[in-house]
Amino acid sequence: QVQLVESGGGTVQPGGSLRLSCAASGSIFSINAMGWYRQAPGKERELVAVSTSGGSRNYADSVKGRFTISRDQAKNTVYLQMNSLKPEDTAVYYCNAEGRTWGAPFGSWGQGTQVTVSS
Repeated sequence: QVQLVESGGGTVQPGGSLRLSCAASGSIFSINAMGWYRQAPGKERELVAVSTSGGSRNYADSVKGRFTISRDQAKNTVYLQMNSLKPEDTAVYYCNAEGRTWGAPFGSWGQGTQVTVSS
């Protein structure tokens, strides 16, 4: 079992910044990718950003230039620095990790953290 614990959500005014963190724990052998998704009310969950163990980083077009994903592989932790936040960034943000435990592949989700951008 692999658990993901997120932190850092909250309420911020338009133009503000927030930093999300997600730490993975459990019987982890390796992590191939860690990323962030979000789901706004009435909408489907969408990819925000993903970081692979090979070093690549991919972003949704809507957040390019404003959000930055980074990883501390030694700590099995991923971060999402969100700058120039807009009201349309309001959503529940979920952390995701994919890799292998000592026995089998895994794919895990965090519990979600609310980000609200409002004046």
